[in-house]
Amino acid sequence: MGSDKALLDFDGQTLIEHLLVRLDGIALETIITTNHPDRYQFLKLPLFPDVLPGRGALGGIYTALQAAAQPLVAVVACDMPFANPAILRAGRDILLADPGLDAVIPSSEHGLEPLHAVYRRATCLPAVKAAIESGQWKAISWHGDVNVRVLFPAEIVQLDPDSSAFMNVNTPQELMAAIEHARQSAEG
Repeated sequence: MGSDKALLDFDGQTLIEHLLVRLDGIALETIITTNHPDRYQFLKLPLFPDVLPGRGALGGIYTALQAAAQPLVAVVACDMPFANPAILRAGRDILLADPGLDAVIPSSEHGLEPLHAVYRRATCLPAVKAAIESGQWKAISWHGDVNVRVLFPAEIVQLDPDSSAFMNVNTPQELMAAIEHARQSAEG
């Protein structure tokens, strides 16, 4: 996109503000992981630069897990304007019901969605750290070391009937399509 996606205009507010409004009330704490905290002061939320800079999404997950004070941590990418509170609540409820599980990660037609998932901090933090220390880069590289419950598309469709939860914006065209989708959803 050529600029910080989270700060792009999303129909009158920044993309990150849109996302924060959408997810308001689902967590006891909200934190932002960013390597540019000065850009996000206006949000008046705790801001955490990556503990291990330059490690991409895996480093962001690690920072979120390390910075969080709560035992369960929902991680959502800033470029997913329709991140779905119902999917995150379902993940939380599954983890609360089964202490033997460490993460609940949705699956879409594109594969696992680790940046729209819920993690048990105590068990996932050391697994992510070990993956980073062993030179891994993929956000899902550590999943074999913890007990993951996948939310399959057949389960997700009940929580996300318009299939927009995993839509992300990586191009100006995708941003415009997402804005149009938001406008249509507001009307209908």
